This record gives sequence, structure tokens and C-alpha cells, in this order.
Amino acid sequence: MRIQPLPPDSLNGEVRSVHDEIAKLVGRSQSQVPMMDKQGALLGPFPAMLHHPQFGIPALSFIRTLDIHATLNKSVREVAILTVAASFGARFELYAHEIMAEAFGLSPDVIASLAAGTHPDGLNEQEAIAHSIAHVLVNGHVVPDSTYNRAVQLLGQDAVAELFFLVGGYCFIAIILNGFDMPVN
Repeated sequence: MRIQPLPPDSLNGEVRSVHDEIAKLVGRSQSQVPMMDKQGALLGPFPAMLHHPQFGIPALSFIRTLDIHATLNKSVREVAILTVAASFGARFELYAHEIMAEAFGLSPDVIASLAAGTHPDGLNEQEAIAHSIAHVLVNGHVVPDSTYNRAVQLLGQDAVAELFFLVGGYCFIAIILNGFDMPVN
């Protein structure tokens, strides 16, 4: 770990209000995952955002937008996020989203396969296309027309755009986690 979590009592002004906003957000959308230490300091990608608020606050705004305007089924989102996390080997992202995937009904076998970076059996059509798209994108390729067209058929054009932004957002988070070598806890 290259930076330490910041206890809320050590923060002031805008950074403290951002901390409190993040705490509320993760309390609502990811309450199954422990995201704070014993002193109330945020874990995962959030210490980096608070240590470097000039970058972290705008980044948080984008990540929050992905949550606020989410229309994709939660299991579809988790398939895409776990595909990204496995590709980057982002420990905290894998940890948090394995828990979330289970909470949203993905089977332990599917979760284990996604976390290992393989293509799992047992995905429904929407989950499978999300996995395919995330896999193509994290490997630096253009989504083939046939894959894109099938995704639009299954999800709708706006949801496919949401999926692209979701994959990009979680690639960003994975890079921050890996760059700062953030542990699971």
C-alpha cells in the first residue's frame, strides 16, 4: 500500500464533505462490502481520491454518475465489473465485486470463473454479452459489429453505451487500485 486511508477526523472542508458523500454512496449501493476501517476511513480506491482531490473529486463524480444512472441489471453490471477486475488483477475490485455479484444472484461457480479471468458457463444472454464486450474492451480491441448488434438486440442501444462507460470506469478504478497497490483491507 503506497498511501494510507484517511480517518474522517483528519479531513476538513471539501475533502471531508467528499468523504462523507462517498461513505453515504457506498453505504447505499455496496452495503454488503466493508468499505471503511475501524476509524471510519474509506478503503479501496477512495484513499487515492481523497489524498489527491484535484483528480479524485472529478473521478468520483463520474463513478457516482455510473451508479445514479444505472439501468443495466445488477448481475449484468457485476459480470462486466468482475471481467475488468480479473483482467487487471485488481485485488480490492475483485474482493468487493465478488461479494456484490453473490448478493445479486450470480452463482459461486460463475463468480469464481469470472474472478479467474475465464468465460463461465451458466450466464444468461445479457450477462454473456456483457462479459464478451468487457473482455474485448479490456484486451484493447474494437467490439465486433456482430457482438455490438447482438448487445443492442439484448440490452438496447442506451444500455450498451452504459456498459461501455461502466467498463471504462472500472478500468480506471482498477488502474488506481493497482497503481497505489491498494490491498483488500
